Amino acid sequence: MNIKKLLLLAFFCGCLSSLFAQKSPVILTVDNYAITLEEFENIYRKNNRDSAITQQSLDEYMELFINFKLKVAAARENGLDTVKKFIQELEGYRGQLARPYLTDSDLLNDLVNEAYQRQTEEIRASHILIKVEQDAAPEDTLRAFQKIIALRERVVRGEDFTQIARGQDGSEDPSAKDNGGDLGYFSAFRMVYPFEDAAYNTPVGSVSAPVRTRFGYHIIKVMDRRPARGEMHAAHITITDKKGGPADAEARIREVHAKLLAGEKFEDLALKYSEDGSSNKKGGELPRFTTGKMVEEFENQAFSLKHDGDISSPFKTSEYGWHIVKRLDHKPIATLKEVEKELKNKVSKDARAEKTKSSFVQKLKREYNYSMNEAALKTMSLAADTNVFNGKIKVKKKLLKKPLYTINGEVHKVKEFYDYLASRKGVRTKLTPQEYVMAEGKDFCEDAIIAYEDRRLEEKHPAFRLLMNEYREGILLFELTDQKVWSKAVKDSVGLQQFYNANQEKYTWPERVDAVIYTTASPEIAKQLRKYLAEGRDKSGIAGELNKESKLNIQIEEGIFARDEKEVLGLTPWQTGMSADVPYNGQIVIVQVNKILEPSPKKLEEARGLITSDYQAWLEQQWIQELRAKHKYTVDKTVLYSIR
Repeated sequence: MNIKKLLLLAFFCGCLSSLFAQKSPVILTVDNYAITLEEFENIYRKNNRDSAITQQSLDEYMELFINFKLKVAAARENGLDTVKKFIQELEGYRGQLARPYLTDSDLLNDLVNEAYQRQTEEIRASHILIKVEQDAAPEDTLRAFQKIIALRERVVRGEDFTQIARGQDGSEDPSAKDNGGDLGYFSAFRMVYPFEDAAYNTPVGSVSAPVRTRFGYHIIKVMDRRPARGEMHAAHITITDKKGGPADAEARIREVHAKLLAGEKFEDLALKYSEDGSSNKKGGELPRFTTGKMVEEFENQAFSLKHDGDISSPFKTSEYGWHIVKRLDHKPIATLKEVEKELKNKVSKDARAEKTKSSFVQKLKREYNYSMNEAALKTMSLAADTNVFNGKIKVKKKLLKKPLYTINGEVHKVKEFYDYLASRKGVRTKLTPQEYVMAEGKDFCEDAIIAYEDRRLEEKHPAFRLLMNEYREGILLFELTDQKVWSKAVKDSVGLQQFYNANQEKYTWPERVDAVIYTTASPEIAKQLRKYLAEGRDKSGIAGELNKESKLNIQIEEGIFARDEKEVLGLTPWQTGMSADVPYNGQIVIVQVNKILEPSPKKLEEARGLITSDYQAWLEQQWIQELRAKHKYTVDKTVLYSIR
């Protein structure tokens, strides 16, 4: 989903009321559709939490609300709520929104607490893997299990775990040949849940029993446990090997480090010399990171800095080159209260959710007095042969009429499962036909009880019913706005050109210069530069000569610049030729102005993004005017001003 839809849904859907009142007064009527005070008030309050309630603010917000409801009315008029794409998208959202209602909340809380405790501790572990598919035939599963058992016995007898992992008959994880099975440090959610569970339940120095994951069988050796490092906020200066090779990169980083020791600012040196384009303009500042987010050498250096402001010595990482790291600040592990919502979301999407599903099904079975006729399912399985994998199974008609399961007094016959199997053709599985029918039958019945609960969510949970309505209107609004405004502005080249022609004075280039900017390390280097330029030497030759002793002596940048693009351009008069020496950030800058470009209109292609955005705003304004002229709407100001 694009950002506009996210913002739209967040504003008009995510923040709407989850309360419900049957006798709420009507505050707004659009045509024959009534909107209640509760709906408007809860939207208003949630979007104006820190603002005083005044008649002016209520009136202003009501105008926005009217625009929203008019657009929704137009979407319904256009039949967008019957379009297949809309129905499918709404069903997708419903599946996401229903998830918290279709789980065992008590067990979910236990799993959240478990995950939090594990996030406070990091484990370093190695593993050996023997691959086997989840639906492998029993003999293949047994063969893999026997092999992992044999490898574990070798470890227990004293053979080196790393060497076994690397050996020809060892781990089937391809990376083991290089890392010996070492996975580094990790905490909750970094590994699949069964693996994580086994690792956290194995003492340091010990080897786990075989554990099955979707990848196969593992044995895990826990090497170390340590308190979680928390979250680091750091800046860095990076110099790669790409330009002059490893020796050149090391020489340059050590020069930069010497400047730091001499008292120059880290931020200034990062801006001048760091080759990480994503951070150098921000003084080398990096996004916050935890264990496992950066390469290990970098993490170790960063987390070893004890105080804010501490700076590391130069160090090398195999992936990126040379670095110097500065600690900006450090956050310890957050409290459970601070991360509880995030953890619940992660748990619900993780393999842990299978635990909550199983527990939830058991609760539903008790609530709805569920029963299953396992004997009928068994009889059906005995009639199956390999044809069942193509949806064919011969059973007596009498069996099809028998009950298979009962939910809340509703009896469902074997025929329903029979039809389901018939719809599944070309099934690939290593189960026997009998095993396949039994497994599918039990899943079919469990899915049925969850589906039964799913169908009743709107009835059982008013908040869910309202939320679904809010998402419905939000999607409708997006679809019609996309047609009327966003996509139209992009596709309507004639209209865009006409809008540009009518507003051309808004899109102009400021005064600019075609220039070369020479940044030198000292007045002496600047003087030598002027001499070489007077001799007519080319720029690349000058850079090679002046950077022989230090790679930091001169930097050259050329192009067309506006005054606000380069701060140094505001420090010297704009006139063709060479500028005087300009002291800047502890260096000397010389600007060679080749040509001064006067302010001029931008061509449509040069400002298409901005012009398109303005055209979209204009289209929306025109559309709202049309809607207000077409539809009847009334606001009950007495009800509106009753909000306090």
